[in-house]
Amino acid sequence: MKIIPYTTSLSDYLKEDDVIDYSDESITQLADELYKKADSETEYIKAAFEFVRDEVSHSADINEDMITCSASEVLRARHGICFAKSHLLAALLRCKSIPTGFCYQKLTFGDETSPVLVYHGLNGVYLNEYKKWIRLDARGNKGKINAQFSIDEEQLAYLVRTEKGEEDGLVIYPAPDVKILEKLKNNKTRTELWNDLPTELGCCIY
Repeated sequence: MKIIPYTTSLSDYLKEDDVIDYSDESITQLADELYKKADSETEYIKAAFEFVRDEVSHSADINEDMITCSASEVLRARHGICFAKSHLLAALLRCKSIPTGFCYQKLTFGDETSPVLVYHGLNGVYLNEYKKWIRLDARGNKGKINAQFSIDEEQLAYLVRTEKGEEDGLVIYPAPDVKILEKLKNNKTRTELWNDLPTELGCCIY
């Protein structure tokens, strides 16, 4: 298995916009705080990942109906679904000039007797110390979900079951997918969104 950057330009994975709004004061303050405690850039990446994984709840896990999208919204609310949490992790890392992108897996959702396949979001991060990309999933651990920071052997939130039609997204995109952003912005509540989760990605134009 080899993860693939959508573009070879690392600068494309450092851009700021209204979703990855890393100049927001709350994000810069948190980034500075975590960065000062880290002994290296890699240790900072691990600390930022674990903060988003552990200190920011997955909205469904706490039965929160509010939808968050931008990195600053997620940090203020201290919750978000997988896509939103990936936006916050990207902002914390890009704030310190660490190239970070977005990956998407297509996974089974709902009743096993009549499941649908929907997308799940995580991050691709470039480790300058190792000159390599890794994937990290800050969804949040619970039960059998046990995602960890790992340099050599991935430990993500979900195992992809190809026999059930699930797909592992190995491409690292430099911006959040446009169709996924539409879902987050057009639905008013998470309850509404849960009936309209993304089943396809956009046209990959960044």
